[in-house]
Amino acid sequence: MANTFKLKTKANVSSLATVYTVPGSTTAIVIGCMVGNVQSSSITVTVHIESDTSDTETNANVELVTNAPIPAGSSLELLSGNKIVLQTTDLLRLTASAGCDIALSILEIT
Repeated sequence: MANTFKLKTKANVSSLATVYTVPGSTTAIVIGCMVGNVQSSSITVTVHIESDTSDTETNANVELVTNAPIPAGSSLELLSGNKIVLQTTDLLRLTASAGCDIALSILEIT
């Protein structure tokens, strides 16, 4: 098994956008997620995980945070020391009330 650390970023996200899709034959561990407000006023963000894996019980699409406020020029750390395991084809998606930037630190296991 190969372990590869990766950084995934997306800039100026406002409408629903896929930030990361787990590649085939890969398990990914999200070890960090930062969302930055690049606007001059407060915004809200929602981060989703969409899962269609069926090797366990039912996996449902979930929101990690819903309409979380981020003041102008600030950032939001989503995981605060926690981790999330994603399986092949799982998606991490973001939507915001105005443009924001997102950075994910990921460990891919292949």
